[in-house]
Amino acid sequence: MYVVFVIGSVSRATFQIITEFSVAPLAYTLSAIAAAIYVVATVSLAFSGPRAWWVSVVTISIELAGVLIVGTWSDLAPESFPDATVWSNYGQGYLFIPVILPIIGLWWLMKNRPASTRK
Repeated sequence: MYVVFVIGSVSRATFQIITEFSVAPLAYTLSAIAAAIYVVATVSLAFSGPRAWWVSVVTISIELAGVLIVGTWSDLAPESFPDATVWSNYGQGYLFIPVILPIIGLWWLMKNRPASTRK
């Protein structure tokens, strides 16, 4: 799923920033940040070991926080978002997958925690 979000979010953010950044600079900047987070999460999930696991946990935790913050912000102050981000309204435009994916990702990481990261 993360690869799909990398392709979608990177291409969408790049297109929006290049063609219409002045329309919704906050939304498009947040979309670019989301895309970067998806890239790091995808790469870290592709590797094994304690360092990759920690990078995945931190990145996916930031992703979840971003979805919750931007989702709440876009609900409380919709005028701040003349165009949606990946995380607007908790990922409503993406069938809420942006809020579900990090929860599943963190659950999976906790179930598959490397022995060297356990205390």
